[in-house]
Amino acid sequence: MKPEPLPEGSWASSAARRRNMQAIRSRDTTPERKIRQLVHARGARYRVSARPLPGLRRTADLVFRPAKVAVFIDGCYWHGCTEHYVPPRTNSGYWSDKVARNIARDRDTDQKLQEAGWLVLRFWEHEDSDACADKILAVVKSRRRDR
Repeated sequence: MKPEPLPEGSWASSAARRRNMQAIRSRDTTPERKIRQLVHARGARYRVSARPLPGLRRTADLVFRPAKVAVFIDGCYWHGCTEHYVPPRTNSGYWSDKVARNIARDRDTDQKLQEAGWLVLRFWEHEDSDACADKILAVVKSRRRDR
């Protein structure tokens, strides 16, 4: 069977790789769902995949509007975890640049939210979900108390 052709200027090294990469979720990942479940079970309410700032085209995984806390659960590959990121063997230039752009966008997002009075919490997907939930709850309660 002949492999299907790739679209002109494609970033994928093969049609199968393209399908695989397109199937990766950008929200509702297993680590996100687990942390959301723990935070919700402990009584906190939040927005899911929401824009903290209306003019900023970026979404946080959990948004606590009254407390102005934005939570991001970053994937090790997509956000360049220093412990777990493994550079790809195929099309490495494209993917390394993509991850570098993601990291730069993350820093820009953090800065813009902080300038608007938000507190940004970032966790890696490999971190203990209970510990993440505990920290999120402690910070949100503290920010609500201070307001």
